[in-house]
Amino acid sequence: MSYSIGKLLPVDGFKIIRNGELPRSFHRSLSHLYQPIVGRLAVSLYHVLISESDMIEGEQVQSHHTLMSYLSAPLDKIYEARGKLEAIGLLRTYRSFDEDQQAVYLYSVRPPFSPEEFFLDDMLSLLLHHELGKEKYDRLKRRFLNTGQTLEGFTEVTATFDEVFHNKMIETVQRETETIAKQQHHQQESRGPVASMDRVDFHWLNHALKKRMYPSDQILNGRNKKLIVQLATLYDLSNTELEKAVTWAIDENHYLVEEELKAACHDFMKEQKNDRQKDSALDRREKMKVEKTETNGTKEDQFIQMLEEISPRELLEDVSNGNRASEQDLKMIRDVMTEQGIEPGVMNVLVHYVLLKTDMKLSKPYLEKIASHWARKNVTNVRQAMNLAKAEHQKYQQWGKQKSQKRRNQKEEVIPAWFKQQEGTQHEKEEAVQVNTDDIAARIKKLTNKGN
Repeated sequence: MSYSIGKLLPVDGFKIIRNGELPRSFHRSLSHLYQPIVGRLAVSLYHVLISESDMIEGEQVQSHHTLMSYLSAPLDKIYEARGKLEAIGLLRTYRSFDEDQQAVYLYSVRPPFSPEEFFLDDMLSLLLHHELGKEKYDRLKRRFLNTGQTLEGFTEVTATFDEVFHNKMIETVQRETETIAKQQHHQQESRGPVASMDRVDFHWLNHALKKRMYPSDQILNGRNKKLIVQLATLYDLSNTELEKAVTWAIDENHYLVEEELKAACHDFMKEQKNDRQKDSALDRREKMKVEKTETNGTKEDQFIQMLEEISPRELLEDVSNGNRASEQDLKMIRDVMTEQGIEPGVMNVLVHYVLLKTDMKLSKPYLEKIASHWARKNVTNVRQAMNLAKAEHQKYQQWGKQKSQKRRNQKEEVIPAWFKQQEGTQHEKEEAVQVNTDDIAARIKKLTNKGN
């Protein structure tokens, strides 16, 4: 059922105003940067509104039948496309009623970012990265930001402010500069994706950082606060998760490292679960320490639950005997999760499987190939991933053949303990189950006691 029913009618009127000048490269920005995020219809709607704003005279009001005819699309799809333009910062919508109580909408069309501005906006660049994947994103960024001229062989001789202006003028100029900067900042806030600062409880976050003896004023400055709000909105993070992500990203000089913060927030990306409150992965892990004694399932069930609730970062640290996971491995896992839409728990199974199949070395092509297969099979939880790995073992074995594997004979092949339960005679199955139980018990103990 369309969610626009009752909210927008074909007979409702609309007027258009333009806010700001379109950049020269706005067509390229829309087609290559915005369209992968909002879709073709939303970009087409934007073009129609721009075109109509040039053709409509004065306060002329048109009905939404006009947009339906121009776009050859039903009103519910146009309503959905309008919402995407609003969320991404390309459109502001206002409503009033005429004397006949007929709704009239005012569409304020905002210019898109230039490519340079787009890639400087953390939220937009992250959204595009998620839609395109790392390889395509990096290639597109290089194309748009390539200046064609390197600085190799040149020495900068630019005059400084102090060299040009008299010292007595500095304070006056600085005051005027600060005023202009505030005005520009206010104007800038009206552009880009719509993310409310109320999304994050900064009073609580400030108090939490002070309790840890961190300089909260230095960490929660203007730019960092905007980035935190964008990441919280993008990944739907709780205040508890934000505190942990921010703490993780603080360096030895007590500055917030943006890339570390983005990586930490990505690790907290959560599943949408119906009919139950969403807790963070680390919060649920803490609760398991108390609840695991009450669990009636088998140790394998507990192990599956553990894989569902820890992050891939924690799994990597577990198999590395508590050592911090390498950034290269984390970026590899994030790329595969992003490009294939793999849930964190399913990714844990995949990482576990591939590590044991490739002599404890993550292979990105191998990860990507199995991940794409699981994505097509709509694998959404740990148990499904384990079952599919068992069913397709021979196929995955062919995919994963490498030179190092040729030196192993069949008896030396390493496979996950949970995989062994499906193979062998009854006696072998009983032995495998015993080995698996011990292995699972050891892992549960290691993971739940980690950090104590």
